[in-house]
Amino acid sequence: MSLRVIGAGPGRTGTLSLKIALEMLGFHPCYHMIELLADPSRVVHWKKAWKNQPTDWHALFAGYQATVDFPSYRHYAELAESFPEAKVILTVRDPERWWESCMETIYGVNPGLGAKLGLAGKALFSPHYRGLLQIFANVGVLWDVDFEGRFADKDFAIGKFHEHVERVKATIPTERLLVMEVKQGWAPLCAFLGVPVPELPFPHVNDRQEFLARAGKITRLEPPRGEPLPGY
Repeated sequence: MSLRVIGAGPGRTGTLSLKIALEMLGFHPCYHMIELLADPSRVVHWKKAWKNQPTDWHALFAGYQATVDFPSYRHYAELAESFPEAKVILTVRDPERWWESCMETIYGVNPGLGAKLGLAGKALFSPHYRGLLQIFANVGVLWDVDFEGRFADKDFAIGKFHEHVERVKATIPTERLLVMEVKQGWAPLCAFLGVPVPELPFPHVNDRQEFLARAGKITRLEPPRGEPLPGY
């Protein structure tokens, strides 16, 4: 099994909806931030990628047919090179609504000191929580790198969003790239992937309230019970 679809869109552009849609279309399973949080063991590979070290992408995505969201969207170019047959999907949305959504979710939700200390304590005895600790230690740093520590500056952050979109378009050949908003539903996605349109409605999930509810499970350090942990 090898990656067939690579998501190049950042969090809060409908990436969880796209993950579910791809799985409904047969591109199953699809990697997403919730996969990393539910099973942090692959952080050993991600740490290499985050340090710009040679990364075994085939080992990292072993068993997966697709990937979307953070952290993989940051590496869409390397993934497109490593999986030359894979198609690339860039999810976008209104930039101002994207920024507002991020401010209320990804950017605005951080575990408090008590939760961080609790996580550090659990990490001493649990590989799962040890992996989570490594993830959280890197995510904030990467966020600041991508937005130069200025995400709260609306105009600057939106400018970076536009830069990313244009960079993807300039990097990936037109015939290999789909730029879409999830509100467009099945039609452009199915046409691009060459699969029939399902009779079921296109999934629309992970709105702000759903995100915050899942995020609470991490900040309260609730153990995973087979349900999605907070994702982008």
